[in-house]
Amino acid sequence: MARRRGMSWRRRGDASLRILAAMPVGYAVASLWAMALARLLPMTPAGATVTATMVAFALCAGAAMWAYAARSGWRALWTLLVAGAVAGAIAWLSVAMGGRV
Repeated sequence: MARRRGMSWRRRGDASLRILAAMPVGYAVASLWAMALARLLPMTPAGATVTATMVAFALCAGAAMWAYAARSGWRALWTLLVAGAVAGAIAWLSVAMGGRV
């Protein structure tokens, strides 16, 4: 009986990690990529912002799908966190270098 209860908690934890990865982390990753792309795209600032925002909608949906398609909840979470860190670093470097690249 105890073994069965442990499996139940493991599944609940995995599902919780997937929900965390899909909703707030996926949204944050999409927002960071929108910020980075708006600075990198070779367009007018308004055009780059609109294009980056539309791409971010697709990234947010893709992040949510990845969260449930990944092999485990931990893998989904750390993969999305790494993707967000890369986008944040790109945006930060763009600002540190003096604005739009």
